[in-house]
Amino acid sequence: MARLPILTHPNPVLRTIAAPVTALTPELVKLVEDMAETMYSDDGVGLAAPQVGASVRLIVCDPVPAEQQGKDLLVLFNPEITLGKGEVEWEEGCLSVPDVNAWVTRAERITVKGLDHAFKPVTFEAEGLKAVCIQHELDHLDGKLFFDRL
Repeated sequence: MARLPILTHPNPVLRTIAAPVTALTPELVKLVEDMAETMYSDDGVGLAAPQVGASVRLIVCDPVPAEQQGKDLLVLFNPEITLGKGEVEWEEGCLSVPDVNAWVTRAERITVKGLDHAFKPVTFEAEGLKAVCIQHELDHLDGKLFFDRL
């Protein structure tokens, strides 16, 4: 595994809509591993492929306390939110926008579908920080940054 450089605003890759993933390749498996390493080493709770220069629809999330990290890493290819319920305000930061935090309103609970780390279809519900993390990372796949929601 390797730590990848994180692109920062205003890099144009961060404003590009990411391409769907059509097949699980050895390169994508390595990208997942490297993204996880990068996220953990930078004390992040989520990371989208465009943030490391790969304009594909892939995110990793692990919004848990440090001592639990790595036990339940969420990997999603081609993720979509199919339902959002309620509202929650959360103070967000972003590895691609260093030293900036802001309160963002997002759906409190979401239903998500996509492909897991083995490229198998999954559908699940998320709430709290996990839901916020997924929504934040999906924005990256659509060329949006958290401050666009302010």
